[in-house]
Amino acid sequence: MMTVPMLDLQAQYAAIGDRIESAVVEVLRSGRYILGPRVSALEEACARYCEVPFAVGVSSGTDALLMALMALEIGPGDEVVTTTFSFFATAGAIERVGARPVFVDIEAGTFNIDPAGVRAAITPRTRAIIVVHLFGQCADMGPLLDIAAGHGIAVIEDAAQSIGARRDGRAAGSMGTIGCFSFFPSKNLGAAGDGGLVTTSDPGLAERLRILRDHGAKPRYFHHVVGGNFRLDEIQAAILLVKLEYLDGWIASRQANAARYMELLEPAAAAGRLALPVESPGGRHVWNQFTVRLPDNRALVAVALDDAGIGHAVYYPRCLHQQDCFAGLGGQVGDCPVAERATAEVLSIPVYPELSGGAISAVADTILGAVGLGR
Repeated sequence: MMTVPMLDLQAQYAAIGDRIESAVVEVLRSGRYILGPRVSALEEACARYCEVPFAVGVSSGTDALLMALMALEIGPGDEVVTTTFSFFATAGAIERVGARPVFVDIEAGTFNIDPAGVRAAITPRTRAIIVVHLFGQCADMGPLLDIAAGHGIAVIEDAAQSIGARRDGRAAGSMGTIGCFSFFPSKNLGAAGDGGLVTTSDPGLAERLRILRDHGAKPRYFHHVVGGNFRLDEIQAAILLVKLEYLDGWIASRQANAARYMELLEPAAAAGRLALPVESPGGRHVWNQFTVRLPDNRALVAVALDDAGIGHAVYYPRCLHQQDCFAGLGGQVGDCPVAERATAEVLSIPVYPELSGGAISAVADTILGAVGLGR
């Protein structure tokens, strides 16, 4: 039996570990651990990669979202429209600044936010839209940017899962007012711990973000705003600088793995036993996750994968508007039916770059067998 983990960071480390260790030792020997030259170099490299003038390294993807809202001075009495189908940080950051998250439904095929739902959710209190580029694919930004421009509100791109993704010729994190990225280890570009990045084309916002990440001080000990300790460690920046050189190659491998899954699982899709991921035209999907929909037999497939020693995960088992901590907002079952249905059907399977052809076949064969299409 071939054991296939959901993600194998040891395989990645085996390939580039010598360079990672050398970069870390250089930092340790330098005696410069906070906001040093590696952070500056990473910011410059990521700005080029994301095709923006400014990038600010921060402590996590969650803090990137929090800082974006703080920089835009969003707070009590304000509303922020966002998707109900995302990792908790998307909505948690809104709540933490005292604003009200307004949840809308998703598109069935891409799992990304539905522009029609956004348009209907706008009120005079709306200050921003947080758009999540879920699973490695950019949302349909054209209509969302039009909605925002028509109401004079900001667009924050939650690109935590989508560094390197593109839509209509533009890079994730370059299309909205502010872009937010995560370097959590499981991301396509992952640190050895927490880390994040904020991008913008606005020099004033870039400067405000830099001040906010260091307790709101400029110069040191002179505080004009209340910020926080949102700094990116020099060691993490050094690791990320090494990994950034490999990112496009890793993305290409993920794309090849996804294409192979599409081919192998097509019989199940044709038989109506599962639904394959949908790629939007005019985009670059970077496949942070490969997520199928199993409308009738997810539990059965999950058991089969477990029995075969194959990793899998459900992203996400409950919509944000149904979370207990947001009960005071009045969300009800049926408010976002497309997303609610997705929580009952989605299953993500391994797609990491080092996945072998034999492993991909083993995953696909196990799923096919579980849905009654085994060889």
